[in-house]
Amino acid sequence: MSPYATPTAPRPPLRVALAGIGVVGGGVVRLLEANRALIARRAGRPIEIVAVSARDRHKDRGVDLSRYRWEDDMDALVAAGDVDVVVEMIGGADGSALTLARRALGAGKALVTANKAMIAHHGIDLARIAEEKDTPLKYEAAVAGGIPVIKAIREGASANEIARVYGILNGTCNYILTQMERNGASFADALAAAQAEGYAEADPSFDVDGIDAAHKLSILAALCFGTRLDIGAVTADGIRGLIAADIREAEALGHRVRLIGMAERDSAGNGGALYQHVQPCLVPADHPLAYVPGALNAVVAEGNFVGRLFFEGAGAGAGPTASAIVADIIDIARDEYGPAFAMPVDALDAAPAADAGARVGKHYVRLIVEDRIGVLAEIAAAMRDAGVSIESLIQRGSEDGDDGVVIVLVTHEGPASAIHAALAILAGSDHVVGAPMLMPILAL
Repeated sequence: MSPYATPTAPRPPLRVALAGIGVVGGGVVRLLEANRALIARRAGRPIEIVAVSARDRHKDRGVDLSRYRWEDDMDALVAAGDVDVVVEMIGGADGSALTLARRALGAGKALVTANKAMIAHHGIDLARIAEEKDTPLKYEAAVAGGIPVIKAIREGASANEIARVYGILNGTCNYILTQMERNGASFADALAAAQAEGYAEADPSFDVDGIDAAHKLSILAALCFGTRLDIGAVTADGIRGLIAADIREAEALGHRVRLIGMAERDSAGNGGALYQHVQPCLVPADHPLAYVPGALNAVVAEGNFVGRLFFEGAGAGAGPTASAIVADIIDIARDEYGPAFAMPVDALDAAPAADAGARVGKHYVRLIVEDRIGVLAEIAAAMRDAGVSIESLIQRGSEDGDDGVVIVLVTHEGPASAIHAALAILAGSDHVVGAPMLMPILAL
């Protein structure tokens, strides 16, 4: 029958079970209820929630769950004969989320998840089970929330060789940086504002130390380059060390500070080695990423035929994440799925990690030093001995009333390893106060 023909008999409903009813789970329930008729038309069949499971049956989640069967044991979702799709919203790389995912796929049930940590650490294992059982594994909501970047790269750009993929992958950090940029706030004050608005957890380490962005980057890299997920190859430096002076100096240089996750092949051609790094960077003020405000995410993929693709939108929250989850469910209802990482697991390359120290570029270096004669000469000597060429040097007055002065260097193009060597020399100086800040100046 033609796919454009109206079926003579209606297809049976796609039956969905939800595991974990938090903010996102509540959003999924509300979305499926609010847009029920439209979703059924687009999916070609009704989509029905038949069962739910979570730790606390009596918690007020702001949605009426009484019409759905409650299962205290999540394993019952896997065993149930009236469940076609399990939606995992428990979270965490391991534990009950991973156990449920493996059992659901092993039982031949489709799995939809927003769990970027689980996919980053165990995605290959889960994809292999899905292939063996010929059942869908979908995870659009795991990267950049409501932005359909997984589908765009996996399907829309599938004919292209991707040169690199990069972007703003953590809304919490982007919110903090926007506060520092717009209000001149310190990192501590901007973080407190993010926590007050609900953008940051009480323990923000997962976000501000770059771990969340690293998980997302590893998933994007696997899709873009046809490589096996290797979260251990992703290096991550967060934004804790930033001070207000860094934001001001970046603006004076015609740039803005953004936490950027970037993955690309080693240009030296070292056996297909892959560079994957999350770190604060100076982004040119005229680049679209410099204009991404607040808690938004943005992803850029550069294809050899399609050119630069730019995706921007809400990277978290109940509505955007639920939208991505339900979009995956609709694909399953249409029988539209394939290998989780765009090609079978056995076709994915095991790419070695590229040497980040060999990457050549300009760098921003900020030091806080004691206001003493000879300190500038000491810094210049350390740079000279490490083979670093200085393009410009700026000295500012005291920062926040302390006794130190801010020194900002911009280097000529050179390997990152040379900068690290110079900073290692300066680490032994009695005149350098605290840790330096090193950021690549991106040429995008």
